[in-house]
Amino acid sequence: MSGGTFTKILGAAAYDAAALLPLPASREGVGVRGPGHDSKHTNLALGLAASPPHPARNGAPTSSRARGEVKQRAVAFACGVLAALMLVVAAQTAAAEDTVKVALGQRGEWETAPSELGQNAGVFGKRGLALELRYTNGGAETLQAVISGSVDIGVGLGTAVVMAAYVKGAPLRVIGNAGAGSGEYWYVPADSPIKTMADADGRTIAYSTTGSSSHLIVLSLIKANGLFARAIPTGAPAATLAQVMAGRVDVGWSSPPFGLDAVSDGKIRIVARGNDLPEFRHQTTRLIVANAGFLERRKDVAARYVQGYRDALEWIYSDPAALDAYAEFAKVSPANAREARDVYPRDHLAVDFIGDLDAVMADGVAFGTIAQPLTKQQLGALFQVPAPIK
Repeated sequence: MSGGTFTKILGAAAYDAAALLPLPASREGVGVRGPGHDSKHTNLALGLAASPPHPARNGAPTSSRARGEVKQRAVAFACGVLAALMLVVAAQTAAAEDTVKVALGQRGEWETAPSELGQNAGVFGKRGLALELRYTNGGAETLQAVISGSVDIGVGLGTAVVMAAYVKGAPLRVIGNAGAGSGEYWYVPADSPIKTMADADGRTIAYSTTGSSSHLIVLSLIKANGLFARAIPTGAPAATLAQVMAGRVDVGWSSPPFGLDAVSDGKIRIVARGNDLPEFRHQTTRLIVANAGFLERRKDVAARYVQGYRDALEWIYSDPAALDAYAEFAKVSPANAREARDVYPRDHLAVDFIGDLDAVMADGVAFGTIAQPLTKQQLGALFQVPAPIK
């Protein structure tokens, strides 16, 4: 690095490294400036090494030991400056990344994993984003976080519930699809007399939280099977499993990969899947939603997040390394990681897949989630999916 470059970075007058260092005492009258030496033109190499030794002012030869000490101090000074510059560059890089606060459902679910996996793989960093991820117990909790503005974006919110909140004035905007169809499944202990969901008449059937997609699916399963059963919120898959195994709930719910090991071990049996209901297979049942204020203030950031999400989906469905990363993240075996991925067709997680909203609204009206279908104008204002970015 030349003296000029050094000056430009520090924004000050040219520096002579030797001039900033105390000279060692010596009987030989050690000095580093000889006759005609100009400190402004001191040649500082990458290590800002001191200029070649000059004769001492009194004409006596300069001590080799003294020259060595001066050079060492110059190098030490240079290293300090280089370290400072590296910190400046790192700070500028961090400042260049926009932070986005994202709330997601149960940690480890394949459906909500693109943000975590993409963040860890640097996918969102390439879009100039740093994600601050917060996990919740379900869509209803995520929805409240977005409405309050404590997060910028929520992933995995039930479509009908978002519609209901929007028509009541909640500051929400849909910026993408989080999942079409259903990956959730319902199960019983291995020794349960319930063989299929049709046998669950008079029983308790679990879902995550009120207003979540699993809630609407349970209500649909009860209706489709003509059951007189009680749907109850049980929280996350792990908490639900504990309640089922303790006999407090008859039919539990889960989402891959959670519970797949218990299925493999013969502890529980699957009796129904969300996709057993034809009307749910191609519906956009879960959404990516932004706080309206955040979207208005930082539309470019939101667009880059959505594009990063597209990029992350492309990666996790095409690179075997992504499946390994998911298995490690979710703390599951490679086989269960693969099974969790295979439950969700790639196109059903595509951000731009917005399907069968009429059916979503019809179910919402039937179950009392919304009073009436949204108008075309309301849907146009609510759904604001950013266009792809190259």
